[in-house]
Amino acid sequence: MTNANPPSDYRILVPRDWFRVDLTQERWRHQLKTFVDMEFAGSGAPADIARSIWLTLRNAAESGFSQGGLELFLKTESPGGTALPASLLVSLALTPRGLTPAPADFAETLIRRTGGDGEVDVIEVQAGRTVRVVKDTTLDFHVHMPGDVGYLHLAFSIPLSGTKGPLGDLCDAIVHSLRWA
Repeated sequence: MTNANPPSDYRILVPRDWFRVDLTQERWRHQLKTFVDMEFAGSGAPADIARSIWLTLRNAAESGFSQGGLELFLKTESPGGTALPASLLVSLALTPRGLTPAPADFAETLIRRTGGDGEVDVIEVQAGRTVRVVKDTTLDFHVHMPGDVGYLHLAFSIPLSGTKGPLGDLCDAIVHSLRWA
């Protein structure tokens, strides 16, 4: 894979009912606020719940952005938005060309880091070899980029229904839709 040219972009299919926040734009905080306001409009939920969810999402977005986050997608799992939504954080982890660990080696590192908490394996998706980490409420996919320049990380959080259900299957399908541009 070292001979391949690095991609200039990626394409991923995310259902229309997932709210997109572009972390590369200054307006991302406003986009998050719009999401929370939409979810709580007319719900009758106490304002402190909305504020708590807003703060949690803002902190997650800030943390994601500081670690190469590009996009955050949010999907409400509960009526009235009274629980944290399911999410997908897309991040870019670049390395100098040729220094990116091979997927099998990266998987071994992640197995040591997780300490047996979760399943780690290497799978093949349309975009290439991918390290997958499955836990009860999170799915992480580290897609090896052409040109051996790093990984595109797709981090799903499914706090209510967990990864062993229809939403977990949808997350897997989203990853399989990834294409390089």
